[in-house]
Amino acid sequence: MNEQDITPNEVMQLHEILTFKNTCLTKSVTMSPLVSDDELKSILQKDVTQSQNDIEELRNLIEKSNIAVSQNIKS
Repeated sequence: MNEQDITPNEVMQLHEILTFKNTCLTKSVTMSPLVSDDELKSILQKDVTQSQNDIEELRNLIEKSNIAVSQNIKS
């Protein structure tokens, strides 16, 4: 196993984090139209942007794992 290999346990942990980040993104997007405070809207928008970046990075890590390739988990 080389340094880039991800263990099955790590893939499961990445999937759990991905699920959590998706939930956070959904909540931020849903709450944004309901917020009237400009500062809070700005914080929510930054969270949306950061969550989207995090989700993409997590998906890339999962896709690069040998487990995802061998089980055709790619999105």
